[in-house]
Amino acid sequence: MTSVRDRLTVQPLEILPFYCPIPPAVHPRVREIDDAAVEWMLQQDLDTSLHQQERLIHCDFGGLTARTMPYGRTAPLTVVAKLHAVLFSLDDALCDESGATAHGLAHATSRITRVLEAPSPPWPDDAPHAAALRAIRLELADHATPSQLRHWTDAMRTYLSGLVWEAACRRDRALPSLNDYAAMWMRAIGMAPSTALMDIAGGYEVSDGDLDRPEVRALTEMTWTLVAWDNDFYSRNKEIQRAGDNLNLIDVLARERDCEPARAQEEAMAMRDRVMTLFLRLREQLWSQAGVELRCYLVALGQFIRGHLDWASSCARYADPYGTSATVQWWKPAPSDDSLAPLPVPSIAWWWDHLDTTYPRRSQRLNDRHHEPRRPGARPGGAGGMAGCSGRSG
Repeated sequence: MTSVRDRLTVQPLEILPFYCPIPPAVHPRVREIDDAAVEWMLQQDLDTSLHQQERLIHCDFGGLTARTMPYGRTAPLTVVAKLHAVLFSLDDALCDESGATAHGLAHATSRITRVLEAPSPPWPDDAPHAAALRAIRLELADHATPSQLRHWTDAMRTYLSGLVWEAACRRDRALPSLNDYAAMWMRAIGMAPSTALMDIAGGYEVSDGDLDRPEVRALTEMTWTLVAWDNDFYSRNKEIQRAGDNLNLIDVLARERDCEPARAQEEAMAMRDRVMTLFLRLREQLWSQAGVELRCYLVALGQFIRGHLDWASSCARYADPYGTSATVQWWKPAPSDDSLAPLPVPSIAWWWDHLDTTYPRRSQRLNDRHHEPRRPGARPGGAGGMAGCSGRSG
């Protein structure tokens, strides 16, 4: 078993290329969004270390936001970029690199949860991250309906509870099981609050009924998981070098299979590609049963997966400290495993229950570009939203 004491001895690996046949896109105001988010972040005094501030300044929060939500309106997108800045800082300060305990995180995250539930009035002893999240919650109210705010607050609970579970895993002597890791990491990665902001940024609203559909829940969880696992592939070397941390899909799988990390990485990528294949197939299957708002949401899920990888491919935060990936190709044209059989991971196996294996696959994939809004008076581009997303095939 691999324990915390063994983490500094884990060897780096060459990054494998990714399969993601979704077109790239970027919001035209990417630099404006990033500048606003960085300026705001520095005003919050989230990090006392100048070195940590420099690391965060170069994380390109605007690029992450503009690539994962290229269809959005500028004002709410700036709020999204601010949230990304706080979550990255929170992750570094309270989770990955501070020896966090489940006890300490339970205390901090419970306070943050209450701040989001009741943001006014401010608390006299607010921690910087809680105060920043309070400001984001209040600013979101200018762009979101009460239902959307509730969805986002619920999503933050999902994320914050995942952080406590993650802290417990980091304090254990052995890595968690693959099943536990899959369930924990999709929550702790912080994707729940991000996907809850997609319709707010886009200027439309997905109904509770659509969000509660099992196929939509499965596709949403797949998006969280793909982003989480993709992060494990490209950030593993950085985490080992900076924090001696091997809590990632590759090393969890190596422990479970009792094999070398290089072999585990190949199997992990095959697992990841099988989830990507399921995502594309189930999304296409659901398309004909979806209204305009749900179609916008389905397109947005795919764009988040692609945009996250586009951002990571050039983000300074994840520059490989070992130089092992300098000549690696980032993309590949086909999955290493396109099987439609469920993965033997009970916590996520239910996703495949909603796949109709007799559904005829179209020869043309969905158009992953959002279309302009059709609301009266809406302006084209980033300022207008996307309430009229049609997402035709072809």
